[in-house]
Parts: sequence; C-alpha cells; structure tokens
Amino acid sequence: MIAKPSLDDLAAFAALARTGSFTRTAAAMGMSPSNLSHTIRRLESRLGQRLLQRTSRSVSTTPAGEALLAELGPSLDSIGEALATLERGADMVAGTLRITATRQAHDAVIRPVLPSFLADYPEAIVEVMVDYAFRDIVADRFDAGIRLGEKIERDMIALKVGPDLSMAVVASPDYLAARPPIAHPRDLTGHRCINYRMTGSGATYAWEFERGEEDLTVQVSGGVVTNEPGIMLEAALDGLGIAYLLEHEAVRFVREGRLVRLLADWTPPFPGFHLYHPSRRQMRPVLTAFLDALKRARRGR
Repeated sequence: MIAKPSLDDLAAFAALARTGSFTRTAAAMGMSPSNLSHTIRRLESRLGQRLLQRTSRSVSTTPAGEALLAELGPSLDSIGEALATLERGADMVAGTLRITATRQAHDAVIRPVLPSFLADYPEAIVEVMVDYAFRDIVADRFDAGIRLGEKIERDMIALKVGPDLSMAVVASPDYLAARPPIAHPRDLTGHRCINYRMTGSGATYAWEFERGEEDLTVQVSGGVVTNEPGIMLEAALDGLGIAYLLEHEAVRFVREGRLVRLLADWTPPFPGFHLYHPSRRQMRPVLTAFLDALKRARRGR
C-alpha cells in the first residue's frame, strides 16, 4: 500500500509553488534547500505525478501541480487561519480578506462598511481587486466576490447586499437637441451610442430591455468603446453619445439637468449586488465578520 502524503509535505509543495524559490521557501520553513528538494521528490513519488518544473533559474508548476495547488491552496489557507485564530483567541478576527468586485460594487457595497469594519477589527486587512470579468474565486484564492445577483453561478452561496437596481439610458441635452427622438429601443440603432467592452469575452455588450412580456436586446454602435463605466458616464456628459448605465450612477446628473433619461419604461428593476462565496462548512472568521457587517448595513437602510 502506497503511503499517503503528509500534510507537511503538501504544505511545503504549496509554499514552494507560490514563491517559485527553493531558497526562500526553505528559509521560511526552517529547513535546508536540499531537505526541501527531498520533500518534494518524496511527494511526487507518492503521488506518481510530476508537480514542479525545475530549471537553473526558476520553479514553476506542471499542469498536475497547478491543479493540485488550486484545490489545496484554499484548504491550507483555512487551516492556517484557524490555527492563528486559536492562538489569538476564538473571538479574534484577523488576516487578509480577499474580495473580487467591480468598481460599482466596491463603491455601493464595500466602501460604506469599511470604516466601521476596520475600526471593529484592526487586525483585519481587506484586499479588493477590481475586475469586471468573472473570476474563479477558488482557483484565484479569493474569499468572496461581489457581482450582480442574476450573474452568479448556482454552486455559490450568495447573500444579497444591496437593493434592486435599474439600468438607465441617458444622454446630454446638447446631444439630443439636433437628433431624432427616441421612442423605442430599436431607435438607438440610428444614434451614436457609447459601447461597453466585456473584459471576459471581448465582445461589446448588447443593451437589454424589457417591457411587460416583451424582451429584446439592441446592439448599438458609436465612437466610444470602453470597459470602464465611469468613462461611459463622462462621455455621455461630454455629449459624445447615449450611455447605458446603472441608474444610481446617473441619477444626480439627471436631477441637475446635465443628462436626460430615456426609455425608462423599458428598464425595470433587477436583482442587485450579491456577495458570493464557495460552499464550505466552516468559513474564515474574517469573512464571517464581514458578512455580519454587510447584514447590519442592510438592516440600517
């Protein structure tokens, strides 16, 4: 019977895969580089797989090693966090909370709770990576992500952390003054529109509309394309075309008369921002505390 790999051997592999350096990893683990090399060879022998590709200058994971690290990394992180929590005391919330979110999700959900959360838990660090493409939060070692509720994968646990949202079609009065009126979403094809480039697929986003039982999408065109909603808003304010934005991003400028909202009856509410995380029996204390902070913020609205 082949002996199973020890947890120490697996931890040594994960540390080496992350640093890419025998010298740094061995020093951090309190062993010699030759002992670390022996540990990795023993692990590979027991698994029957080559996990690391070694050259004279670098160490990188093989496909088998990358697959093992993707599964192993989060579990080792959780064990380390649990042990650290025991050392500090059961009620101590500490460590780094890694979240992937869009800029809109950060501004609407994370930023409002950060002052009180960090005041309550000074040993915690909140790391927010702004990204508009969906990330594999397990493989990329995120604790959680925040995206619109209708876009979240079904195998994730999701908590609603914001109100329902609506889209808004907006343009400046100057842009609209010399152009044909817009009474139906299909009229947009005759106008200059500000396109959104989706980071993941690279395609331009087709604007979605709904009224009663009628659903349709419209592929628009124009002189500005971007993957940043803030630039879309600025382009609309500059009179460069029509933008399709989250309503709360444009509402102040509509109220001030700098933008005009169009086709409001075609943009009904939809599920707002949700925080999602993998299904695990025991969450890290820092994530549990952050979820509690978001729940309190929701109740206070």
